[in-house]
Amino acid sequence: MLVLSSPSGAGKSTISWELLNRDPDISLSVSVTTRPMRPGETDGEDYIFVDQKKFEQMTAAGEFLEHATVFENSYGTRKGPVEEILKQGRDVLFDVDWQGTQQLAENAHEDLVSVFILPPSFEELEKRLHNRAQDSDEVVQKRMAMAASEMSHWDEFDYVIVNEDVEISVARVEAILAAERLKRDRQAGLGDFVRGMGVGQ
Repeated sequence: MLVLSSPSGAGKSTISWELLNRDPDISLSVSVTTRPMRPGETDGEDYIFVDQKKFEQMTAAGEFLEHATVFENSYGTRKGPVEEILKQGRDVLFDVDWQGTQQLAENAHEDLVSVFILPPSFEELEKRLHNRAQDSDEVVQKRMAMAASEMSHWDEFDYVIVNEDVEISVARVEAILAAERLKRDRQAGLGDFVRGMGVGQ
């Protein structure tokens, strides 16, 4: 399970989609959220959009691996779809904040690889948020204040990437994923293969 996390506007969603387009062995965990749908988003593809009452019902039923509240909106990761992807032998990509990463680490620490995406600077982050033209100046300032808080958790992640160039950042995430897949305990059947060569008998 691979987590990409970052402050809003640092580029994790762009990196996530590039990774998904290039790697057929990874699937996105589609989060449930109570926030309004943005232009260009598709329900069930970008997020699963529900109201607060439905979200609370799902939480009470224990449907989430992790859930958090960000900017007064709730976000959560459903257990069922994640378990189904893993059963198929595929990797799962999570696009969540540091709170979600903490909860995932508590539930599945040994199988979790976490990557934090940093912007090149606060100035560049603010510029990107304004250029998205999705939020008012007031909301942008709230996001900037939240970004400082989120970035204070950078040292809780396995890897940290400064996203100055999307292409380079995607390549770095691909390198991380390739290395993690080659770890001894993640190579299915490796022990049987080695024993079949007569080693250790």
